[in-house]
Amino acid sequence: MIITVSGSPGTGTTTLARALSVQLGLPWVNSGELFRKIASEKNISVKEMNRMAEKGPEVDYLIDDAQRSLAKERQGVFEGRLSGHLLDADLKVLLKSDLRTRAERISKRESKLLEDACQETRLREESEARRYKKYYNIDINDLNVYDLVVDTGRFNESGTLAIVLAAARSRQCP
Repeated sequence: MIITVSGSPGTGTTTLARALSVQLGLPWVNSGELFRKIASEKNISVKEMNRMAEKGPEVDYLIDDAQRSLAKERQGVFEGRLSGHLLDADLKVLLKSDLRTRAERISKRESKLLEDACQETRLREESEARRYKKYYNIDINDLNVYDLVVDTGRFNESGTLAIVLAAARSRQCP
C-alpha cells in the first residue's frame, strides 16, 4: 500500500505520517529527509542545496524522482507537499488547517514569535504556490487529487490518525 500525506507547514503531516508508518507497519518516506540525503550525496550543505532550489527546479525534480523511484520499489507512507500530485497512491491524504492555528504550532515548535511564524508561513506558501504552478503547472489549492482531506484544526492528533487509518484500512485488499 502506498499512502501520500501532504499539507501546508504546521498541519501535522510529519506527526501523521510517522504514526501511520508505525500503525500500518509501512516505511515512512519524508521529502525533507530525501532533500538532506541528496545534499549529502552531492557533498554540499543543506543551506547550499536550499539556495540551489531557489534558483530553479532541478533540486525539486531530484527529490520528485527519488520519491517516484522509492514508490515503484516498495510500499510506504510518503510525506511531502507534492506527493499527492506526483505519486500513484492507494490513498492520498491532505491535511489542512487555518493559518493562525498552523502559525501557533510552528511558533511553539520552533520557539518563534507568533507574528513571525504567521508571516513566514504565509510568505512561504505564496512562494511555493508560484513555484509549483511555474515548474509543475500544479495549483496547490486544487484538492481534487486527494481521496481524503482532514482539517487538523478541528481534530486532534489521535482523531486525525483514526480517520486516516479507517480510510487506509478500507482501501486494503482482503
